[in-house]
Amino acid sequence: MIEALLLMGGMGVVIGIGLALASKIFYVYVDPLVEKIEGLLPGANCGGCGLPGCSANAVAVANGKASPASCVAGGADLAQMIAEAMGMKIEAKEPDIALSGCTYGVKDAKVKFSYNGLSTCQAASMLYGGMKECQIGCLGLGSCVTACPFNALKMGEKGLPVVDAAKCTGCGTCERVCPKHIITLSSVTRRILKEYTTDDCTTPCQRACPAGINISEYIRLIAEKKYRESVQLIKERNPFPTVIGRICPRPCENDCRRQLVDEPVAINFLKRFAADYEMKSNERILPFKAPETHRRIAVVGGGVEGLSTAFFSARLGHAPTVFEAAPQLGGILRTAIAQYRLPHDILDWDIEGVLEMGVKAETKKALGKDFTIPSLLAGGFEAVFLAVGGWDSRTERLKDAPAEPVIPGIHLLIDLLKTGPENKHQLFIGKTIVIAESGQMTPDAAVACKKLGAQKIIAIFKNAKEAVALSDDAIKKLKEDNVSLVFNSTITRLSGVGNALTEVVVSDISSTESVAVPADTLIIDSGRAPELIFTEPKTEAAENADEPAGQKKKASADKILWTAVPPSKNPEYGPGIGLLAKGDVITDFSAAIRAIGAGRRAAASIHKVLNEIPLDLPNHVVTARTFVQNVTILENVSSSPRQIMPLNPVRDIPRKKAEIENGFTEEMAIAEANRCLKCGLICYADQSVQIQKAS
Repeated sequence: MIEALLLMGGMGVVIGIGLALASKIFYVYVDPLVEKIEGLLPGANCGGCGLPGCSANAVAVANGKASPASCVAGGADLAQMIAEAMGMKIEAKEPDIALSGCTYGVKDAKVKFSYNGLSTCQAASMLYGGMKECQIGCLGLGSCVTACPFNALKMGEKGLPVVDAAKCTGCGTCERVCPKHIITLSSVTRRILKEYTTDDCTTPCQRACPAGINISEYIRLIAEKKYRESVQLIKERNPFPTVIGRICPRPCENDCRRQLVDEPVAINFLKRFAADYEMKSNERILPFKAPETHRRIAVVGGGVEGLSTAFFSARLGHAPTVFEAAPQLGGILRTAIAQYRLPHDILDWDIEGVLEMGVKAETKKALGKDFTIPSLLAGGFEAVFLAVGGWDSRTERLKDAPAEPVIPGIHLLIDLLKTGPENKHQLFIGKTIVIAESGQMTPDAAVACKKLGAQKIIAIFKNAKEAVALSDDAIKKLKEDNVSLVFNSTITRLSGVGNALTEVVVSDISSTESVAVPADTLIIDSGRAPELIFTEPKTEAAENADEPAGQKKKASADKILWTAVPPSKNPEYGPGIGLLAKGDVITDFSAAIRAIGAGRRAAASIHKVLNEIPLDLPNHVVTARTFVQNVTILENVSSSPRQIMPLNPVRDIPRKKAEIENGFTEEMAIAEANRCLKCGLICYADQSVQIQKAS
């Protein structure tokens, strides 16, 4: 008995020692912050945050890899509590919502085959891309519905997912499981930043529109007499619908699929009808905005591009102010287009809509005269965007069109050649000059710079040596004159202090490798100043500050540090194209709609710069040269005549100051809207399918 007790006691001691050792060896430290955050989380383990449960989300939040607002089940109050636990302050979060991007379900679209053994979209996608002939269309098997943790999705009558906005938390689970990227998260910010890619179901008219308007959808809304909703949708991508409805050259109609049967849909006249409906009602219809960020942005130039940049910046939640040298906003549209084509009251109506979005404007304020870029940065603006127009717009304001000190250290080639050896326009020509893209004028530019005191000259060309517009003799002569030539390269960034340029960053187009080149003057062969985004760098060099490096600099406006980058340009010309791009906006009717598209991309670029998001565009952005699935023949579509725009008698136009065109009546607009084929990528309204449904 005693032996048994001793044995049991000994075993207890041994086990106790073992457990003690194990507790030391296998001890798991629990971070108090993780424990605190996990205690706040609801414990639903729904996966809406994209992580496997609340414990994993708590670790990610504590380590800074997830936002305090990442729990979609908890709401804003929980996000605030988690932020306070971390010693942080949370800003208003723009809600995301799932959005379906497909036009026709399987039963309405042409199918390659049916296979009842498939039960998930992923399986159907692996089998030759799916059952539909459309390579990217919704597969209709409802994997997104099954995956949604909040029962916010169902398959609708058309065989496409339908989102219940009241239940959707924007968790992104449906987006992650969709193999075709048809259902995605959407928000004001996402829609403004978005460039269409080959993953998207885009229509021919939408791809042809420089502003990227969802044309088929706003026409559908007109056909259903939902004019307010149509205007709101148009303004998602175009803040000047009343103007563009009158002067657009209508590239969308050139690609309208309806012309394969008879004539294109009168897309632009329908836009004008919807916009005129808003104007005649005198009740402003504005698109949605993201929550306010209170980040101040200065936009220099009150033309279409500048106003569009400010409009989309305001929609992104920022606080833009437009500075315009002329007495009125509008730029070339106000001065170069006859009023019987574009009456000023029409232009003013759309401009007032931009201002009502939350844009401030200051007229009679000229850059270089009334303010400078450094003074704007010193005055509390976090970014300055230039949309100052070209030499032609300067001529409109000033008869003799003298050179203007618009961008620190940058001059147009035309101003350099006009100033002469006596420098009558008082251009600043420093010791180190960079000449960008001057082509055949490079030798003349180099000679002019040397006469004005330049000591070192570097010429940058986008093309390879074999493709530049210079003869071999001209290249040889430039080298003999000690002009350094750099081919296949572009300028991607500028840096300066106060009103002085200090360096340019030159990037090789093939390798994308960059090198900083000291420069105090940049000469550009262009009819306009390039669009640029100016910001203060995050860290300042010690030699340019009163404080040690890394501390906030206390400097006067004329000594402030700045860097400048070009915004993402028209994706037709590809990403990473640098300072001077093909397709710079020119002053004709087509310029306006292209300037609107450029303004949206500028606002998106400013937003990305402020939030340190890379400016690179996706590799599969849809451009005019991108191959996308399409159709060349339409079946089972009856011919229907196009509505003719009513005109005013020519004799009445000068006397009554009337417009040439009267605009569609409501009956004409509805009839024309019903001609739209409601296209998807390769889908369209097949009338034989509609007849079968009706019977």
